[in-house]
Amino acid sequence: MREEIQFHKTIPILRIFDIEKAKEFYMDILEYTLDWEHAFETSFPLYMQVSKGNSILHLSEHHGDCSPGAAIRMEVEGIEEFLTGILRKNYRFAKPAIEHTPWKTKEFQIIDPFGNKLIYYQELT
Repeated sequence: MREEIQFHKTIPILRIFDIEKAKEFYMDILEYTLDWEHAFETSFPLYMQVSKGNSILHLSEHHGDCSPGAAIRMEVEGIEEFLTGILRKNYRFAKPAIEHTPWKTKEFQIIDPFGNKLIYYQELT
């Protein structure tokens, strides 16, 4: 008998170029938590994991891991509260707003300092 294939988590890898800007954006603005970071040596590229609830992202300075300018969609409950928290910080490089889509979601987009587009959405009921 064949076992059923099961997928569990998807963890996107996003390209970053500046550790301090990445931490400012993901931890200060979006309020993700730094779970861990790794570099083989002091002068080597950094690879780190940040998370917020069930949203887990890997951020990499390694040029071969991924290309800048990715777009990812992440489902969130309480999208208005999440966006209000971001706007309260008065991040000067983005002023996202909620959009109601024809595919029955409300969502907003924010682009990180490296050109990666993060789309947060909530299904409309």
